[in-house]
Amino acid sequence: MDLYFVKRSLVERYGEGLPDAASGAVALLDHRVIPDGMPVVLGADMRPVEPLFSWFRYLAYLGREPDTMRSYAYVALRLADYLATRDRDLFSVGEGDLLAYRRQRLELQPVPIDQVTWDREASTINGLFRWMTEVGLLRRGPLRMPKAYGTGLLHGLQVRHLSLDQYLFLRDVGLGGQRPDGEVDVAFRGGFPHRNRAAAELALMTGMRKREWSTVLLPELARRPGGPADFTLQACAKFGRRREAHVPAAPLDLVDTYALLERAEIVEKAACRLARQHRELFVVDSVDQGRGRLSGVLGGRRRTFTMAAMPAGLRQITVRECPGGLEAMAVFLGQGGLMLSASSWDRIRRHAWERMIAFAEHGQAPVLPRKPWRFHDLRHTFALRLLKHLTEVLIERELRRADRRPLVTLAEHISMNPLLVVQRALGHASPRTTYEYLAYLEDPMNYIDEAFRAWADSDGASYADIAIQLLDGERIA
Repeated sequence: MDLYFVKRSLVERYGEGLPDAASGAVALLDHRVIPDGMPVVLGADMRPVEPLFSWFRYLAYLGREPDTMRSYAYVALRLADYLATRDRDLFSVGEGDLLAYRRQRLELQPVPIDQVTWDREASTINGLFRWMTEVGLLRRGPLRMPKAYGTGLLHGLQVRHLSLDQYLFLRDVGLGGQRPDGEVDVAFRGGFPHRNRAAAELALMTGMRKREWSTVLLPELARRPGGPADFTLQACAKFGRRREAHVPAAPLDLVDTYALLERAEIVEKAACRLARQHRELFVVDSVDQGRGRLSGVLGGRRRTFTMAAMPAGLRQITVRECPGGLEAMAVFLGQGGLMLSASSWDRIRRHAWERMIAFAEHGQAPVLPRKPWRFHDLRHTFALRLLKHLTEVLIERELRRADRRPLVTLAEHISMNPLLVVQRALGHASPRTTYEYLAYLEDPMNYIDEAFRAWADSDGASYADIAIQLLDGERIA
């Protein structure tokens, strides 16, 4: 079995000159019988494999994002390939087959996956069989207890955050091509350091997810001279949850520097290439900043979109006519002149990590974690710094007015509550997710080091000595 993904632009580009097949394929896409971005699994006869084809189409009609469906597709295809080795398929699979597959993934394969990854896969597999049961393809699911197919562990939020020294090392040395002493590193072979530094600053100072900050359009960052910018996030936000994004002046200043020194060069070099793709692009000729709308031509038709409602795929092909030719409206561009993909950002991050590790081996770096940093760690850093700052501000405010009016109104509590403020800024659906950051406001290891500092400095102190002192203290108490 082979996995493919529907892409309308390729059908239109390579279908020209073909008689009925290409026109029929485009008609299917137009009527959303096969939505753009949907996974398609083909068998040896090059025909769609059921029930996966119908399941993917069902997910596409539910509005699942292409990236989500892609991950589902790989999970389902791995399972189908494994079942084929046991002369089984998705219609004849039994509970024993699925339990054997779980053991294969967690224990027996050359590189076993962790429990968190398996729980995500188990949820996808359960969803597939639940759908097959609901539509009548199976009388009942193969698992007697579907919920038990996962590990049963509760996975809390894995918060990883950076100190100021670590962040500056990541931004300026790893991504920005500087040396640890602040000098320019002539040996740096990374591309567009100003772009990468601006992206890191935008991610940190706004708390946006990678899918959000990496797909921002230039009109969304419009601001008053020297001031901040505010715009609405929705289509690119998790679960399409609407919220307002506030961008301080600092990251906007770095974006301006990148636009002046690097982006203009990228645009100029890519103009001819984009001109050849004109028919595949959304060419904007009108920007309504007040309403947050873009108008132009897409697929030969006049279209108007609200920027907040534009998904990542549409943002990636959004361009505008300029004196020098077509220019992408995305803020962060790759060498091809269009928005960088998620995999491109991951490659940039990996190269930055390798660079930081090289300096760390020579003692020229702050303490680095065992696992490479992710861009999402900048979101965690934003949440913790903001939560800690707001808590300190609230405590100071309460202390100043304690003699006058110690009780606050409900409205004041809601507007000033640090957890609720951070929840709104991050776009969490539930405050429960934001609560998990509380455990990371203070590092208990620092208190342990401080508590035993005097004992560790004393000559000849052993664990036995410490234990005796503790026991003596309890007897006295």
